[in-house]
Amino acid sequence: MGKTVLVTGAARQLSGRFVRHLRRDPRVDRVIGVDSRPPAHPLGGAEFVRADIRQPSIVTVLAEHAVDTVVHLDVHGTPGPAGGGRSAVKEVNVLGTLQLLGACQKVPGLRGVVVKSSTQIYGTAARDPAVFHETTRVGAPTGGGFVRDVIEIEGYVRGFARRCPDVRVTVLRCAHVLGPAADSRLAAYFRLPVLPTVLGYDPRLQFVHEDDVLEVLARAAREPGTPDALAPDTYNVAGEGVLLLSQAARRIGRPTVPVVRALAPWLGSALGTLGLGGASAEQLRSLVHGRVARTTRLRQAMGGPLAYTTGETFAEFAALHGPGALPPEHVARAVDRIEEVVRHG
Repeated sequence: MGKTVLVTGAARQLSGRFVRHLRRDPRVDRVIGVDSRPPAHPLGGAEFVRADIRQPSIVTVLAEHAVDTVVHLDVHGTPGPAGGGRSAVKEVNVLGTLQLLGACQKVPGLRGVVVKSSTQIYGTAARDPAVFHETTRVGAPTGGGFVRDVIEIEGYVRGFARRCPDVRVTVLRCAHVLGPAADSRLAAYFRLPVLPTVLGYDPRLQFVHEDDVLEVLARAAREPGTPDALAPDTYNVAGEGVLLLSQAARRIGRPTVPVVRALAPWLGSALGTLGLGGASAEQLRSLVHGRVARTTRLRQAMGGPLAYTTGETFAEFAALHGPGALPPEHVARAVDRIEEVVRHG
């Protein structure tokens, strides 16, 4: 692995965990965490530089610290610790990535760039394929703002790869990330006491465990030829298997409230205005058809599946944040009683 790795978005929970993960790797000499505000969590002895990736000064940070590998994790669908609305998120995602890649292009010693993207890039249209592959053509965005962000981001990354063929570039399209302290939109959704759903739809969901994301990121940042290194490419990152939204709701013990599809965006916007982080128009639109991404390329590159399946990832999340108002064991007993009554009249 490169001697000096720079990680963006260090104030974020997942980025902070990854910084600490890298610090324990003896093949890494230095880890530099970068964010526009100091992190509230420890970085395990890593260096922290307060810098905004949207500003041209980020090139100075890369040059002064002789960074040879950049891991860009400051791509998010929710506001960061500083807060802000959708416009602030888009500015960090799109403008921040553009400025960062421009800075990387000016650093002669840079050898690798890893970008955390999302399987949400595939969208959720009714006529989409049942399963998406990395080679699936990404068309015009059909989802909300974050989908547009990742489409633009990956476009910038492809442009950077063409201009800098000597730099290895890896894009990780992660499914919904869940873990003990996950700050994703879907994690916030499943923490709601009641889950709004779209009437008549039961989308398929894929999850990936935080620990698996850290391992894949670490392998992607390693030098080619070193043990367990991930070759530069684009990978779908998700646990094996899928869950229906109705199954997930039962397992975490949350009641659902179906909403007519035409009213779902309005309801999502209204709930979001009330400060419910897991509810928004974009979130409810994404819970209509769902998406499933094929992970064959990642399994082959890593020599097997990830440690956690989709079901196991959600079970660990549910154990921490459940049971809700409808604990699964209570529902099971109620169903058994109803079945007994029906059977014996």
